[in-house]
Amino acid sequence: MAQENTSTGTPAPHPVPHALHAGHAAPPVPPAEPTPATWGRIDDEGTVYVITAEGERAVGVWQAGSPDEGLVHYARRFDDVRTEVELLETRLVSGAGDPKHALSSATQIRDGLAESAVVGDLAALAARLDYVIAHAEKALAAAKAEREEARTAAVARKQELAEEAEKIAADSTQWKAAGDRLRAILDEWKTVKGVDRKTDDELWKRFSKAREAFNRRRGSHFAELDKQRASAKQRKEELIAEAEAISESEDWGETAGRYKDLMTEWKAAGRAPKDSDEALWQRFRAAQDKFFARRSAVFSERDAEFSQNAARKEELLIEAEKIDAAANLEAAKSALRKIQEQWDEIGKVPRERIRELDGRLKAVQDAVKSAEDTRWRRTDPEAQARAAQFRERVEQFESQAAKARAAGDERRAKKADEQAAQWREWLQAAEAAVADR
Repeated sequence: MAQENTSTGTPAPHPVPHALHAGHAAPPVPPAEPTPATWGRIDDEGTVYVITAEGERAVGVWQAGSPDEGLVHYARRFDDVRTEVELLETRLVSGAGDPKHALSSATQIRDGLAESAVVGDLAALAARLDYVIAHAEKALAAAKAEREEARTAAVARKQELAEEAEKIAADSTQWKAAGDRLRAILDEWKTVKGVDRKTDDELWKRFSKAREAFNRRRGSHFAELDKQRASAKQRKEELIAEAEAISESEDWGETAGRYKDLMTEWKAAGRAPKDSDEALWQRFRAAQDKFFARRSAVFSERDAEFSQNAARKEELLIEAEKIDAAANLEAAKSALRKIQEQWDEIGKVPRERIRELDGRLKAVQDAVKSAEDTRWRRTDPEAQARAAQFRERVEQFESQAAKARAAGDERRAKKADEQAAQWREWLQAAEAAVADR
C-alpha cells in the first residue's frame, strides 16, 4: 500500500543516506514523511495500538480491511482532532475566537487524549493543546483585567455623578440650570455600563435621593414664592388704595413725601403674581401721576415768582464752580457748606430751571465728594471717625429742623429734615462698614 498524506505530528528520525561513490558525499535526501506506521500498528488479531512515550496502548480493533487501511483510518481520526486543535489555536491567536470556549474545548480534548482511539503523534498534540490552554488562560486573564479596569472606571464615574447630584441638591438655587444638569446626569448615567448590581444599586439610591431632595427643595422654594407674591399683591392693593385716596390732596409737600414713602413701600412689597403685577403698577402710577400733574400745574403758576431766586443761585454757582477741592479739600468743603446753606435760604426757582441749577450744584458737590473719597481711599481714616462726622452732621441738620419748626418756618424745617436724612443714610453706611470690619 502506498504510504502518503496520512501521517501527522512530529517526523521520526530519518536514516542517513549511503554514499553514491566511495570518497564522495552523498547529495541531501529530503526526510521521508512519517506514516501511520510511525505512530501505531495492528497485530495479527486486529488489535490497533498507538505508540506513546510510555509505550503502546490499545485504541481499538480493525478487521474491515488490511492493517495499512486500518492505520490510515485511525490516523484520519487523529487528523480530525488535530485539525480541531489547529482551528482553536488559529482563532485564538487572531483574536477572533472566544478564549473561554477555546480553554474549555482544549482542556476537554487534552483530558481525553489518554483514552482517545486515534493513531498519531499524541505528544506533539498534547504540547500544542498545552500552548492553546496557556494562551486561552492568558487571554481570559487579560479580558478579566480589562473588565475590572472598565468596571472601576464606571464605578468612579457614577460616584462622580452621584456626588455632583448631591452637591446640586444641597446648594444650588439656580433652579432651571440645576434641573437641566440633573437631567443630563441621568442621561449620562444610563450610558455608563459595567458596574456590578450591588454597587450600581447603592450609587443609584444616592443619585435618586439627591434628585428627590432637589425637587423637594425647589418645590418648597416656588411654593414659598407663590405665598410671598400673594402677600405682595395684597400689600400693593392696600398701597394703591391709599395712593388713590390722596391723589386729590392740595398739601403738596406732605403728600409728595407720602408718595415717596409709598414708592419705597411698593418696592419693599416685592413682586406680585406675574399676571397681575403690571396692572397693579399701572393703577399705582396713575394715582401718583394724577397728584403730581395737579401739583405741577399749581407750581407752574408760581414759577414766575422765582426768577429772582434763580438769578441769585446762578451767582452762587459761579462762586461754587471756582472751588478747587484738589488744592485744599477742607477749604473747599467749608466753602461748599456755606454755599449750600445760602442755596437753601434762597428758596425755589422756576420749575424748568430746577434740573439745570441743581445739576450744576450737584456737579460741584460730586467733585468735592470725589476728592474727599479719594483722600479717604488714600489715607484710610478710621471708620469710627467717619461715622462720628456723619452723626454730627445728622444732629446739626436735625437741630436746624427743630429750630426752624420752633420759629414756624416749616419750609426750612423740611429742607433740613431732607438733608438730615441724606446724612443719616451716609451714617448708616459708615456704621455698617464699621460693623463689617
